[in-house]
Amino acid sequence: MKQQILQFIDKFYFIFKGIFPLSFYRYAVCGSSNLAFDIFLYFIFYNFIFAKENVNLVIVTLSPHIAALFSVYPITLFTGFILNKYISFLGSSLKAETQFFRYWLVSLGAIVINYVLLKFFVEYLAFYPTPSRLLTIVITIAYSYILQRKYSFKPILTK
Repeated sequence: MKQQILQFIDKFYFIFKGIFPLSFYRYAVCGSSNLAFDIFLYFIFYNFIFAKENVNLVIVTLSPHIAALFSVYPITLFTGFILNKYISFLGSSLKAETQFFRYWLVSLGAIVINYVLLKFFVEYLAFYPTPSRLLTIVITIAYSYILQRKYSFKPILTK
């Protein structure tokens, strides 16, 4: 299945060949796919599961946009890791456990950035939650790509 996905993605690489290296192109395709999945899930959770209502967890009450963010996170964490490991970053010989731990650490930074920016956009600037989520994504993309490439899936050089 991995080969079929790679072949499908690579069919369209000719459009971007002069602009991006293949590894970045694959990362962009996988990241965009996972991002679309994330936005779709966020919309469903915010509008239908939490029905735009606060979520009382006894010890804390979460606003619906934050509850949706935290609910979607573990799902897209897993799908993003799988896509990055098997499609985007093929050159790393780190153990899968090490890759996942590092991927998780980088994603924790991204979730903190997302949380802070969502709180700021929605609660302080009074922007709508879904467009606010899109704005936070733009900022975290650069952060995530650099750290995933240089840290989580870092190729091990052998002598």
